Amino acid sequence: MFTPQHQVAMTILRLALGLSFLLHGLQKMQMGLDKVGGFFASLGLPSFLAYPVGYIELIGGALLILGLFSRYIAAAFGVVMVGAIFTAKLKGGYVGGMELEVLLLAMSAYFAISGQSGYGLSSVLSGDKKDPVTL
Repeated sequence: MFTPQHQVAMTILRLALGLSFLLHGLQKMQMGLDKVGGFFASLGLPSFLAYPVGYIELIGGALLILGLFSRYIAAAFGVVMVGAIFTAKLKGGYVGGMELEVLLLAMSAYFAISGQSGYGLSSVLSGDKKDPVTL
């Protein structure tokens, strides 16, 4: 269905998205989720949301890098980015405000909608050598 060049391009995009979320999740863990929760509370959000957001970013980023459950992880990332845009970034405008979050949202939407993720472990585990897709 997709050419090898498309598969490589999807893989590069998936790796960049996964790495971005993995590193943001790692940063939240290193700061301490209680501190992140305090920041969330300052935005008017429940502080407990720091825990699912931190783990979605950390574990989801790792799974996306591996190419596992890409469609579902990307959908979760999309929810996190919509939340970030509307609670923390919108008032800052696009450039210097929400541009990164919009790009991450667009990348997440691509993988969530298409169900394609290029080369990854899901294609190895499913035994599909012709058209690697996500689980």
